[in-house]
Amino acid sequence: MHLILISTYVMLYDTPTYGNHHFSLGFPWPPNPMRASMKSPKWVEELHKRRSFTDSEVVILAINSANAAKLLLEKHVGLPRRAVRLPFFHLCFSIAWKLLALAVASLSTSFYITLQCIHIILCYGSQSWLLLMLPKLFSNTCKNIHIRCCQILYWPVLLKPDVVRSWTCVEYEEKAACRRHSMWMSATVDLLLGSILGFWLLGLAETCGLWISNISNGITNSLLRTGCVWLMGVPAGFKLNTELAEVHGVVSLNAIQIWSTLWLSLDSFLVHFIKGLAILAILFGLTTSAALTMDIILLATSHLSLLHWLTSNIYSAQIQSIAALWRLFRGRKWNPLRQRYDSYDYSVEQHVVGALLFTPLLLLLPTTSVFYTFFTIMKATISSLCSIIDIAIAIIHATPYPEILFWSMRRSRFPSGIWFQILSREANQSGVLVSVLHSNFLNIRQIVSHHYRTVFSTVSGSFAASIAHRILTGKSIPSTLGIRFPSKMRWMFIPYKSYWYLCYDAVLACQPWV
Repeated sequence: MHLILISTYVMLYDTPTYGNHHFSLGFPWPPNPMRASMKSPKWVEELHKRRSFTDSEVVILAINSANAAKLLLEKHVGLPRRAVRLPFFHLCFSIAWKLLALAVASLSTSFYITLQCIHIILCYGSQSWLLLMLPKLFSNTCKNIHIRCCQILYWPVLLKPDVVRSWTCVEYEEKAACRRHSMWMSATVDLLLGSILGFWLLGLAETCGLWISNISNGITNSLLRTGCVWLMGVPAGFKLNTELAEVHGVVSLNAIQIWSTLWLSLDSFLVHFIKGLAILAILFGLTTSAALTMDIILLATSHLSLLHWLTSNIYSAQIQSIAALWRLFRGRKWNPLRQRYDSYDYSVEQHVVGALLFTPLLLLLPTTSVFYTFFTIMKATISSLCSIIDIAIAIIHATPYPEILFWSMRRSRFPSGIWFQILSREANQSGVLVSVLHSNFLNIRQIVSHHYRTVFSTVSGSFAASIAHRILTGKSIPSTLGIRFPSKMRWMFIPYKSYWYLCYDAVLACQPWV
C-alpha cells in the first residue's frame, strides 16, 4: 500500500452571484431534534485533544461574499463595466418602469388616504355599541381586513432594499429579496383570486342566492325539524323517556322556527349580500371575503350553537353527577390538597340520597345523550366547514410566492448541501488535489412545507384527541382550528406626500437591468 500525502488542495467553484446561485450547507431551518442520551460517551471527553478543523460555515460565507468584494473593488478602482448592448431598449424600459412607479404610487396613495380617513372615523365612533359588537360578531373578517390594510400601509417600507447587509453576501441578499417581495406578492395574488371570485359572483348573484335559499330551507325542513321529530319518538328502536324527549324536542323546534322565521324576513337581502361580498372580494381579496363567509355561517347557525350549548351543559352535568355518585358508592372522595382521590366513610343517609339521585340520572342519560349527539353532529359539521375555510385562508397567507417564483425560474437559488467532484482520481507526485464544488438544491415541497409547518404549528397531533375528549365530556367544540395568521402590525401614519415618494422610490428600487 502506497501512502500519498496531499500538500495542496485546489477547489474550483463558480462565483456566487445574486439571482444565479450561491452555496449553503443544508436546509435553512433546523431538522427535528433527536433525543440525546443522558450519559455522554467516552469519545466526547477526548474531543478537546483533537486538532480543530476549519469551520465550514465560515468558508461558505467567504465564498458567498466573494462577488461583493469584487463589486466593491470595481467601484473603488474604477474598472470599466460592460456596456449596454441595446441603449434604446434600455431607455424605453427605464421610462416605462418610471411610469409604472408613478401609477403604483398614485394608486397606493389613494388607498392609503381612504384607509386613514376610515380609521379616523372609526376612532371617533369607537365607543358606540355597534362598533363594539362588530369585532365580536365578525372577528375573522376584522382580522383579515386588518392584515390587508397593514399590507397596503407597509409594503413600500418592506420593499426598499437593505443595502447595508444584503450586498455583503449573496445568501443574505437572496433571503432579503424573498422577504421584500413576500408581502406585496401575497396581497397581489389574494386580490387576483378575489377579483376572479368577485366578478363571477356579480354575474351569478341571483342564481347563487336562489341556490343558498333552497339549501337552507332543505336543511331546516328535511334535517333539523325532521330530526327533532324523529328523536321525540323511538329513534333507531331506543326507548327514551317520553316527557324529557318531548321537552327537548319542543324547545329545539321552537328555537328552529323562531330563527328560520327571522332569516326568512332577510331572504330578500340575500342577493344584495352576495353582491356586497363580491365587491369586498374585489377590493380586499379572497381571504377577506372567505372570512366574511365564515362569520356569516357562524351567525346563521347560532341557533344550532345555542341548542348544542344547552344540551351539552345538561349532558355534562349528568355525566359529572353520575361520576360523583359512583365515587360515593365506592367510598372515594377528591382531595384538593394532594390532587388525588382518597378513601372516605360516607354516612348511611348520604348513600340513600345518592341512590335516589343515581337511578333517575342514569335512566334519563340515554334521552339526553341522543339529543346531545344529534346537535353535536350538527355543530361538528359547521365547525368542519369553517375549519376548511380557515385552512384555505391560512394557505393563501402562508404560501411563499417569491420562493415559488424564484425556484421556477432558477433552482440554483435554493441550495441545500454541497458535494465535491474530484477531477484527478489520484494525486500526482506534487501532492495537488483538484476538485469542483457543487450544490444540491431544494425541491418545491421542501420550500413550501417549512412555511406551512410554521402556520399550522398550533394544530398539534393531539388535536383530534382533545376534540374527542371534549365531545365525550360535554364541553364546547371550537369553531376553528386556531391557526396562526401573520402577526398584526401597528397602525401607522405618514404624511401623504411622503408616502407617495416612499412608494415611488420602492418601485424604482426594484427596477431590473440597472
